[in-house]
Amino acid sequence: MLRLDRTTYDAIVAHAKRDHPDEACGIVAGAEGSDVASRHIPMINAAGSPTFYEFDSTELLALYKDMWARDEEPVVVYHSHTATEAYPSRTDIGLANEPGAHYVLVSTAVHGNSEGPVEFRSYRIIDGVVTEEDVSVDDTLLAPAEQ
Repeated sequence: MLRLDRTTYDAIVAHAKRDHPDEACGIVAGAEGSDVASRHIPMINAAGSPTFYEFDSTELLALYKDMWARDEEPVVVYHSHTATEAYPSRTDIGLANEPGAHYVLVSTAVHGNSEGPVEFRSYRIIDGVVTEEDVSVDDTLLAPAEQ
């Protein structure tokens, strides 16, 4: 199960809506081995595409160096789908290279960047096998720092 505080959940949704009609992407880091999402890092979709996301390689390298220095790892890797449901595509599955991470997909297909709910789902993706998991948004968890 993925547990997120309300601030992080809202920040991921806001990022997905803000970048619509292009896909948004980002990471939520946490202490190594903890599985606790503690630092939201919205990133730039270098592909600038409504159907594909790509982390900017320079930005991603800098983020990993920063996480290593802080003894952190990616707890959540997220991106949005702008025209389809929040389910990993074959491309998404092929790009999933963090076996310990929760892969979150946010679909903005129904309301775009307007007011209205999104579809927010989380998966574990290990060796190409996709397993959906429950998401718990806990208003009592402490909000993380945002980069």
